[in-house]
Formats: sequence, C-alpha cells, structure tokens
Amino acid sequence: MKLLIVAVGQRVPDWAQTAYEDYAKRFPPELKVELKTVKTEPRGSKSLQTLHAAERARIEAALPRGAHVVVLDERGARITTPALAERLRGWQQSGDDVALLIGGPDGLDPALRAAAHESLRLSDLTLPHALVRVLLIEQLYRAWSINAGHPYHRA
Repeated sequence: MKLLIVAVGQRVPDWAQTAYEDYAKRFPPELKVELKTVKTEPRGSKSLQTLHAAERARIEAALPRGAHVVVLDERGARITTPALAERLRGWQQSGDDVALLIGGPDGLDPALRAAAHESLRLSDLTLPHALVRVLLIEQLYRAWSINAGHPYHRA
C-alpha cells in the first residue's frame, strides 16, 4: 500500500520541505509515502471554474488507477489523531493505494471533492498550504506510530 499526497503548488519554503522530508523518511518500507506536486494554474483573468478545471485535470493525471481518494477540505469531517490511526489501519487492510489531495489557493474543484471517497479537515483554522503538507505527513506518521505501538505518540 502506498500513501500518495497530491498537492497543488510546486514551490514551498525550505523549512516546509525539510520538515516534510524528515517525516517522510521515518515511514517503514511497507508503508510508502510519496508526494506528487502539480502546477498551480496561473491566475490572471481566468474564472474560478477554469482554474479549478485545469488543476483538477492535473490532479486526476497524478492519481493511480483505483486509488482511494481523500480530499483535505475545510468542509471535510473533523477527525482526531486516534480516529486517523483507525482510518489508516483500514486503508492498509484494504491494500489499495490512498491519495490525499491538497488543493491550491482556491481550493479543489467541486466535482473533484464530490467524487472523492472521503473528505477530511485537518483544522478549523485556515492554514498555509506548505504547513498543511507538514501537518498532514506528521499526522500520518503519528497515526502509523499509534498502530505500530511506537513510542512517538504519547497519549
């Protein structure tokens, strides 16, 4: 099983990239984590619908066939870390790859959100996209550590 994080936006600050890489390398070989970045559509005078459609096409091209798609969205379900650990366990048992989607500055296309298998929110706060990548990978690592009985998570 592979966890694939698909994020709109190719440039993040060095601190965010360093933090992301630090957590990504901690995962065991049986739970691979991969980050695929897709280009943000140039804003200019394009309509939101046009922007979303272009980014949706790039995201869909990055998704592995048959992946379980989870969108990160401010309207998604609230979830605790132990609940994320349970979800991760279920995803691992299914054996399917899981794609977690992080939208661009204007969020994700509504049709893409509607087609996803799940919609989760990481926080009630509005977070910068670079920080979302770090928070997501840390929480996925923490969820793995709970399931593995690893001492990283101390409840």
